Amino acid sequence: MSPEFDLATWRAIQLTLELASLTTLILLVLATPLAWWLARTHSAWRAPVAAIVALPLVLPPTVLGFYLLVALGPNGPLGHFTLFMGWGTLPFTFGGLLLGSVIYSLPFAVQPIQHAFEAIGRRPLEVAATLRAGPVDAFFSVALPLARPGFLTAAILSFAHTIGEFGVVLMIGGNIPQQTRVVSTQIYGHVEALEYAQAHWLSAGMVAFSFVVLLSLSLLSRRSSRVLP
Repeated sequence: MSPEFDLATWRAIQLTLELASLTTLILLVLATPLAWWLARTHSAWRAPVAAIVALPLVLPPTVLGFYLLVALGPNGPLGHFTLFMGWGTLPFTFGGLLLGSVIYSLPFAVQPIQHAFEAIGRRPLEVAATLRAGPVDAFFSVALPLARPGFLTAAILSFAHTIGEFGVVLMIGGNIPQQTRVVSTQIYGHVEALEYAQAHWLSAGMVAFSFVVLLSLSLLSRRSSRVLP
């Protein structure tokens, strides 16, 4: 294994971990109010919003990546905005990669938190209200602690899903060494170059990581079921 391969591989791993960590943090912040609204509202907008959130589950990643590329390009509406703000265009940058990852992994954060909020029901919040807790206080002191398993599941799924992204990151990131090349696209590059030994090494790591994620989710689910009455 050459030093160049070592440097490129570890840089791809580092970039992947940075992308997954930032994506997970951003998603937990964005998904919490959205999941709370979806769990509590009776608005006619609930079904359309839920469908939009779930779109990345059924859309081919290349389709989502293509439309993000168009929207963020110099002729797209978001591209016009970023140029106007002096930020340049986001495609083929880490910022664009991060935005694409947040959108692509959104349902993996929103849905577990939403289900956790729905499982709480209204009774604990009604009890909190009788104790003179305001809506905000009840949310932070009652709803969030009770929904903790949903947040843990959302964090694990968001992180793991970002690690395994390929189509979206390739379309919006362009697989640029040291800038947007992550583990999945690094494997793709090794296969294109017929470097199967390096591809096997990285792929085996992804398989092991996926197994650990699924095992963690299974153990978390069993622990949560034991806690529930």
